[in-house]
Amino acid sequence: MLKYCDIIKEDNSDLRVKCEPVSLPLSKEDEETLLKMNEYLVAGYDEKLVKKYDIRPGVGLAAPQIDVLKRMFVICAFDEEQELYHFGVINPKIISQSVAQTYLPTGEGCLSVDRTVQGLIHRAKKIKVRCHIYDFKEKNVFEAEIKLKDYIAIVFQHEYDHLNGVLFIDHINKNDPFYVPENSTPIKFKVEEEDNDNK
Repeated sequence: MLKYCDIIKEDNSDLRVKCEPVSLPLSKEDEETLLKMNEYLVAGYDEKLVKKYDIRPGVGLAAPQIDVLKRMFVICAFDEEQELYHFGVINPKIISQSVAQTYLPTGEGCLSVDRTVQGLIHRAKKIKVRCHIYDFKEKNVFEAEIKLKDYIAIVFQHEYDHLNGVLFIDHINKNDPFYVPENSTPIKFKVEEEDNDNK
């Protein structure tokens, strides 16, 4: 079971390396890496396991963050409508993206950046991706072309950056960290909207 201390942090130069493609069919070693990352993310939703294994919860984890320099990551995240997106991603390529952008009003965080960072990160609101998907229920791999938008698109782009040696802090405007371009709108979660309705 991975612990938070097993995730390499921003001062490790391996996080700045462009990762190598994953060979297919998956080797046993690469499959175990995906399963290990998945186990960590899933455990992050269980308070008892968080305490027991010293886990800092996250919604995505890329192989380079556990010092495996290969192009794969896992997403386990709920979107604005509380729909779960849970799968492994292998050799992804973003083939198109919208001009419209979006951002998290609270900023982004990262398991490899163990500090609070002030500033906004603007990413494509919609993306189209070609990749291989790892299905954790069926334990099989299939080729796919998927469209993602809003929060899940942000999560995907954040993890995709890791495969290219990029951290979210690199995207923050150094002169004006809270700058919002005209084409960028904030992510709004359904839970937040319901809370506002009840006030």
